[in-house]
Amino acid sequence: MNHDIGKLPEILERYPQEPQSLIAVLQDIQKEYNFLPCDALKHTADYLDVPLSKVFSVSTFYNAFSLNPKGDRVIRVCMGTTCHIRGAAQILEQLEKKLNIRAGETTPDLKYTLEVVNCVGACAMAPVVIVNDKYYGSVKVSGTKKLLKGG
Repeated sequence: MNHDIGKLPEILERYPQEPQSLIAVLQDIQKEYNFLPCDALKHTADYLDVPLSKVFSVSTFYNAFSLNPKGDRVIRVCMGTTCHIRGAAQILEQLEKKLNIRAGETTPDLKYTLEVVNCVGACAMAPVVIVNDKYYGSVKVSGTKKLLKGG
């Protein structure tokens, strides 16, 4: 699937044409498109004179990068031990039902992506759900609808 990568030249021009720019370029692409379009990775490899295999290797190594489109709202359910004990699995199950997707998937309208993450270091607030960059603590199954509406 080809995506409009019209802003890619503008992103690439911000950086020196050298392999050391790779991660910074990928971060900006991820920020602009909410994922790393394949066409953008090919152009990046050419621009920085880096093998495409290296670009894909870096793209898949870091959790911050995604090769698949993500939703406008990325919902992460912490499944660390404390969150799990305090009901995170039931919260995840409820979100999967409401969104009609499984963890690791994005809704067809690209509004929501649902992910499972390991401990986020907020155990005192368990169970924790993160929507984009906002943390919600002591989440109850009954509160999942509120999370979907923006808190």
